[in-house]
Amino acid sequence: MQLTLEFGGGLELLCNSVKIHNINVDPQAEEEKLTMKHLLPWIRTNLIKERPEMFMKGDSVPGVLVLVNDCDWELSGQLDTVLEEKDVVVFISTLHGG
Repeated sequence: MQLTLEFGGGLELLCNSVKIHNINVDPQAEEEKLTMKHLLPWIRTNLIKERPEMFMKGDSVPGVLVLVNDCDWELSGQLDTVLEEKDVVVFISTLHGG
């Protein structure tokens, strides 16, 4: 499945300062559909180059605004959000130092 991932608010620094990633990822064998629950560990393993703990804690991404096709993932089921071909997923850090 082809997806576009965008990182902002400082999260791009965890991905070698690359903001936009066009990726191909398939659902896990036992799943028919790809969900955010499966995408997040894939991102941690394949895109995050340093300090993965700054991106994920447990199964989720605290302090990160997540948009799927410009819709807040809290409105579409968070980890249970089903992804479709050519979806755009945006991650924006809401944590800032002072």
